Amino acid sequence: MAVCARLCGVGQAGGCRRRAPVEEEEEEVRGEEAPRSLLQLPPEILVEIFSCLPGTQLPLLALVCRKFRHILSTDTIWRRRCKTEYGVHENLRKLEVTGVSCREVYVKLLHQYRDILGLWQPDLGPYGGLLNVVVDGFFIIGWMYLPPHDPYVDQPMRLKPVFRIHLMEKKTATVECMYGPKGPHNGQIQMVKKGEFCTKCLQTDYHRMSGGRQEEFRTWLRDDLGRTLDDIFHEHMQELILMKFIYICQYDNCLTYRRIYHPPSRPDDLIKPGFFKGTYGSHGLEIIMLSFHGTIAKATKITGDPNVPAGQPTLEIDLTRPVRLPAMEQLRNFSELSRVILEIRDQISREERLADGAEEAKSSRAESSQVPPPLVRQEERPADRPETSENGERQPQEVQSFVLPEEVMARNEDYPRSCRICFYSTGLIAGHGFSSPERTPGLFILFDESRFGFIWLELKSFSLYSRMTDRFQNSQPPSLEAFDEMLQAMQQWTT
Repeated sequence: MAVCARLCGVGQAGGCRRRAPVEEEEEEVRGEEAPRSLLQLPPEILVEIFSCLPGTQLPLLALVCRKFRHILSTDTIWRRRCKTEYGVHENLRKLEVTGVSCREVYVKLLHQYRDILGLWQPDLGPYGGLLNVVVDGFFIIGWMYLPPHDPYVDQPMRLKPVFRIHLMEKKTATVECMYGPKGPHNGQIQMVKKGEFCTKCLQTDYHRMSGGRQEEFRTWLRDDLGRTLDDIFHEHMQELILMKFIYICQYDNCLTYRRIYHPPSRPDDLIKPGFFKGTYGSHGLEIIMLSFHGTIAKATKITGDPNVPAGQPTLEIDLTRPVRLPAMEQLRNFSELSRVILEIRDQISREERLADGAEEAKSSRAESSQVPPPLVRQEERPADRPETSENGERQPQEVQSFVLPEEVMARNEDYPRSCRICFYSTGLIAGHGFSSPERTPGLFILFDESRFGFIWLELKSFSLYSRMTDRFQNSQPPSLEAFDEMLQAMQQWTT
């Protein structure tokens, strides 16, 4: 009751300190005294007041008195909470046909499964993935995001429903598995712990096709890769077994999902951070996440391959090492570009050796004088900060002409012929099974706000990345520290 009193302006003595405009008008017209108790307010006023409260507080109001409990049975209150808290913009009156109330939708569906809304990464070994759980009308649906067919990196993502939850009756919510050619069927969802849940299909026979496993696998290859088995057999024979393993895991077994966040944005970021899809040679298109960390930008794999698994930092961009591209004719020569990049790598090595020597000398002097050396974070040094104007906006860079060196292989020749800025970077390469991983030098090329590229110097290959334009709700990290902890945890999930 004290909570209600504070919200409505009712003091301990029961006097109303603030009256609604409607009450003031009625008092002037009728000459009657305004209600001096919350219980004396008209029901329609209480409905408006209760509609503004979070749904999690409404059950407490129902315990105050019988009148509150009766008013809280009004569907108008719960209809507004469904719209305000979960973005349900459907005509909720359609629920009257099924006999399900807005209160039941809020309590038994939206509130009960609120913890699984947002972005998740499935535990599929090195392959990973991106699942977005959203409120879609009167359903909660888990959409799996698949990259476009290789090599069309600028095309939109392909979405497949993994599960859906809805109210079939008043008693409880129904979970349905969406895999297979036979339509939705029974499934389960269970929260394992905070930031982790699992799904399980209860009718895996619904996943079977009449043509057997071979037909199922061919259909999966055609739908997910846009190619036939004959097209890729000779090129990827060793990977077909692993691809079939993914297929079987997705369709037959319980899957675990771990929460991931959209990267936070800062005013001085090079471009807006987010999710991109990019080309990875024979592995096709993969999803990565671009994030900024002071003077370093990282591209972390959301989906991976047998060489470099999901969760690993595939690219690290040194924002303090801009690269001025050589003239166009020289740029066509791979040896010239390689010389420029390797000179920067050697310079970094020399600086690191000098810094290590200076740090050792400083440490020796500090030990002798017993005065601790000052701590200076790299991102706080003025020379390392991005160039910005007085109002804090990044200064536009001069547009440079760009062309790939003739020896560099690209799966997609439809790349921009001009760029804004380039940086020295490193890319992560490894053998099959993530054996002998190492960071090798390369060139990061920023084309525009939505596209960037990377030249793998050692591999003599080019990856083109294009921004995912999907809007993700319930995906912002609670803090910068939480996002950094998630990145560290992602590297451990697949290794």
